[in-house]
This record gives sequence, C-alpha cells and structure tokens, in this order.
Amino acid sequence: MENIKAAMEAHLDDLTKPRGSLGKLETYCIKMAAIQNKVPPKLEKKGIYVFAGDHGIAAEGVSLYPQEVSRQMVFNILAGGAGINALAGGCGWEVILVDAGVIGEDFPPDAELKPKGVPCSFIRARICQGSRDSVKEDALTMEETEKALARGKALAQDAADRGLDMTAIGDLGIGNTSTAAAMLAAAGFNVDDVVDRGTGIDKAMLEHKRLIVQGAVKNRNPPPTDGKAILQKLGSADFAMMAGLILGLEGRGIACVLDGFPVSSAAYMAYLINPRVSDWLFAGHLSKVAGHAPLLEKMGLEPIVDLDMRLGEGTGAVIGGHIVELGVRAAREMASFSQAHVSDTEKAEEKY
Repeated sequence: MENIKAAMEAHLDDLTKPRGSLGKLETYCIKMAAIQNKVPPKLEKKGIYVFAGDHGIAAEGVSLYPQEVSRQMVFNILAGGAGINALAGGCGWEVILVDAGVIGEDFPPDAELKPKGVPCSFIRARICQGSRDSVKEDALTMEETEKALARGKALAQDAADRGLDMTAIGDLGIGNTSTAAAMLAAAGFNVDDVVDRGTGIDKAMLEHKRLIVQGAVKNRNPPPTDGKAILQKLGSADFAMMAGLILGLEGRGIACVLDGFPVSSAAYMAYLINPRVSDWLFAGHLSKVAGHAPLLEKMGLEPIVDLDMRLGEGTGAVIGGHIVELGVRAAREMASFSQAHVSDTEKAEEKY
C-alpha cells in the first residue's frame, strides 16, 4: 500500500500545478489509489445504496413521525421525489433502494411500483418487518443478524457486478437515530453525546428519548467491543445490512462513502468487527446531528464537507463522494509537465 501511495504522490507532483496545491483533493486521490491499487485511480461509476428499515424502539415515542412514514418514503424515493433523488442525479450517482426491514406487506412488483424514467433500482432484501423494541427484548434474533450481515455482504458483490468504483450508504427509517444512539452508548460512547433531537423533538421529548436509550442499553447490555452482539441486541436489520456491505467490500477495490449519524453508527459496528474497514471508507459530510463528529474521529475519518445537513437518505454522502470524484478527474485529466512542455520550477531548483 505504501508503494502505491508513493507512486500516486509522484503522479500528482508531476501534474501542471504547484505541489500539493489541490490540497485535500490530492489526499482523497491517494486514498482512492490505495483502495484500487491503481495509479491514477478511476471513478467512472458510483452507486448509493439507501437502506430502508423500521425500528422497534420507535414504539417508545422517540420520534415526531409515525412508523408508516418509512414505507411512504420508500414510495417517494422510487417515484424520484426525495432529496436523495435530486442530489444523486446532480452528482452522477445511481440510486439503489434496499428494503431491509420495512413494516407492512410486500411492495408491489416493479412494474407497478416505479414510474417509467426514474433511474432508481429496488432490491427486496427484507429480513423482518422492523426490529423489535430493544427496551423490552432483543432487537433481532442472532439468525436475523447473521442473515442481514450476509445479505449486506452479497450487496458488495452486487456493487462489483454493477461495475461500481465507489459506493455510498444512505438510511431511511423512523426511530433510527435512537437505535444508533443505543448502539453507540452500548459501545462506550457517552449517552449525552449521542442522543439528539433527530426529527426535531422538543426538550422534554429529548429527555424522554435519552431515558429510553439508557433503558435499552441497560436491559440488553451487550459486550461493548462486540459489534455483532450490539447489532443483535440493540440494532436493526438495515443497520446490520449496512455493516455487512462495508465488511463485504474488503479487497474489492471499491470505495464506500458514509452519510450521517445512523449510517456511521452502523459503520462503527463494522469497525468493531474489522478495524481495517476505515481503509476503504470516506466520511461524506459532518452531520448536524450530535455525536457524529466523535464517532468519525473514533474511526479515523475526516468529513469531506460540513454543510449543516441532517436529512439522511445518503444526501451528504453523494456530495462528499462527488468531491472525491473531482479530485480523481484532476489526477487523470491534467497534463504532466513534460506533456504540456511546462517547466517544473521546483524540480529545476532542486538541481542547483
């Protein structure tokens, strides 16, 4: 890996620009080169997997919205009307919506589900109809957890089959910030640092949410370093599937961009299982949701942009990933000093 990084640095230094003048774009190129084992890297196809799932902890009154909204938003994305559709289209991403565990009957066949012309794929990978209320019982069975992880890893193969150079992960599900906070509190984060207003709850409801998260962690009490156990006791099918996708990308030469707090909490469970995942992860943005910054820091990831966003769906991830793509384009398309017949002043000065 170090040889690849050195070769990528040399390639960047030979482009018609002052050394290091593209700043973090060069850092992203070097990481992409290490992920792909290629100098310069390429970034031609990007696909974002948006995982939809319901969360049993929502029954404890931790969100302003009812759980039916999760299902309604699935239809909205498939119809092309969500924020992720607009931003992904603007940044050149394919949208791939995954039903990991939405409550309700099976969705209609694709022919009835999606209007013609909407560039969105739909993957039916439902493990269960929502997770269970982790205050009262384990969120998932171990069998469901294993199945979700396996289906997530199968999606890594799906990404390879689609010819993707970069993936991203988005989230969709009422109650998922409470699930995320509970998992992180169980993993050793301070509960006050990871419980936030989510959909915009007031102060009294925020305190209720904090107590619910604390109660769930106390009642389930998984080992703090066991990512799989935390997913099973306090997580959800969509979070376990996200973790599985991240784990399954190892060795495939495909980068992965994380969205906000819920997605990053799932990524942290993957990190507990295999700390090497940070090598192929990018943090697309810094979410406005409390707890995101220390979580990224723990995984050694620096957010690409900070736009005060907290929508979810992968909206911050596609923006961050687009910036990485711009860096890769510069590395591939700029001329070298010799090609452009431009003198490299820095190299000339080194001779004297």
